Amino acid sequence: MPTTTTAPITLQFCASTGWSAPFPTLDSPRTLVLVFGGQPLTTNSKALHDLHAAFPTSHLVGCSTSGEIFGTNVNDDTLSVAVMKFEHSDLATAYTPVRTAADSFNAGAALAHQLARPRLRAVFVLSDGLSVNGTDLAKGLSTNLPADVVVTGGLAGDAIAFKSTAILHNGIPTSNMICAVGIYGDRVQISHGSKGGWTPFGPERAITKSSGNVLLELDSKPALDLYKKYLGDRAAELPASGLLFPLAIRETRGNTRSLVRTILAVDETSHSMTFAGDIPQGWTAQLMRANFDWIISAAGESATSAVTPTDSANMLTIAVSCVGRRIVLGERTADELDAVANSLPQGSPLIGFYSYGELAPQSRGACCDLHNQTMTITTIREY
Repeated sequence: MPTTTTAPITLQFCASTGWSAPFPTLDSPRTLVLVFGGQPLTTNSKALHDLHAAFPTSHLVGCSTSGEIFGTNVNDDTLSVAVMKFEHSDLATAYTPVRTAADSFNAGAALAHQLARPRLRAVFVLSDGLSVNGTDLAKGLSTNLPADVVVTGGLAGDAIAFKSTAILHNGIPTSNMICAVGIYGDRVQISHGSKGGWTPFGPERAITKSSGNVLLELDSKPALDLYKKYLGDRAAELPASGLLFPLAIRETRGNTRSLVRTILAVDETSHSMTFAGDIPQGWTAQLMRANFDWIISAAGESATSAVTPTDSANMLTIAVSCVGRRIVLGERTADELDAVANSLPQGSPLIGFYSYGELAPQSRGACCDLHNQTMTITTIREY
């Protein structure tokens, strides 16, 4: 049965109560420390400095969020931390700036080249959530890495403000940055799953005018006007309210394979919308809306697809869920985390964050894709 020699440890920091437990003595060049946080991370707080002091030689990486996942709870302005010490696997951390969406493919390629070395098994990516085109980032990584390397991760969040996101760059919260951790060795296993559960409605529409991740026209009509029609009074709350109606895009009408895109920004002058990933001209698009039960069920299915029959509680599970799911689910957000936990081996450590986009292959053996409005699961174990 696959087991880690040292079980992963999870910790939480809250301003009112401090750290949930003492730091484990697991610092080493083979230790991964993941940090997902709100205000204590973005302000470079004492809590963040505490982590640096406790893990000076470890690979400490993290990002800002639209909510921190800690077990089956979601919180704001906390730190959710996981510490995992590998006994047989090596780690490497790479960084690259991404100042505009046009830099995204080259940024992915730069990360891949920094991490390229024998026995690379997986790459976990955390990216600035606003300046990146997630589709091109995923392509840049996948094109320049061996086909058997699993790439997962997510785009940093900023609650629902859409103003500024941060990545820990050598321990300092930094905007316009991407971080990637490479995991190397023959005794590490990485699995993943990604499900949405949203319900399509209305007609499929042709994407008649777009440029990269900017959508201008659907069926030769201004795309923003269509969104406003469905949002009604909530149109004034764009781009945040656009998360209620994500877009499913397909290469051809009726194609069973689709990708989901969510809004990052709107332009009232051009009546256009900017999405987290590409909106290819010539493809088709269909609006989607929430069905609570389907969304929650999909979260459990995502975890189920990332777990093998021999897994034990000694694996680390990282959940990256879209901020749009949290907005729609509201008080039922904990239900999707319960669905994930119920699909994992009992007692499995679970942390993660609500994001502006999720990175994972659509299926085993496939290249990495950008997803929106999904629950994406990454599991890591060593045997």
